[in-house]
Amino acid sequence: MRISAKVDYAVRAAAELAQRSPDRGAVATTGETLGDAQGIPTKYLESILAELRRSGIIGSRRGSAGGYWLARPASEVSIADIVRAVEGPLADVRGEAPEELSYDGPAQPLERVWIATRASVRRVLEATTLAHLVDGELPAEVTALLSDDQAWSRR
Repeated sequence: MRISAKVDYAVRAAAELAQRSPDRGAVATTGETLGDAQGIPTKYLESILAELRRSGIIGSRRGSAGGYWLARPASEVSIADIVRAVEGPLADVRGEAPEELSYDGPAQPLERVWIATRASVRRVLEATTLAHLVDGELPAEVTALLSDDQAWSRR
């Protein structure tokens, strides 16, 4: 699975907002402040923040006291929610849902492989919330995957 810069930036910005949430004593945070904190180009980040706002993950206000904030508690925003907000489905094949594809001959089982891949990605990204990131405590099922030496291999 390839994770785009857009997804990486969106998750990092949302995690920064979770860290700065009102229940932690913060107020609205500007896009520039978020970009500076995470090393994300502000212009690009503003378009990502607009997508997160349209999806209901963050709220925003214009003006001198304006900025962005999480619209829901960090424990209710999964990484999967953020990926879907900025890029759509977690796993598709050439822009189509795997269950809508059909293959012939020896490639016939490939549909089930793509569906299993999507289920695996879902399991990790839906289980992990912004609260997990901010607290530095990943879910047990995610941590268990990290104990496999193959998880750390690039191949």
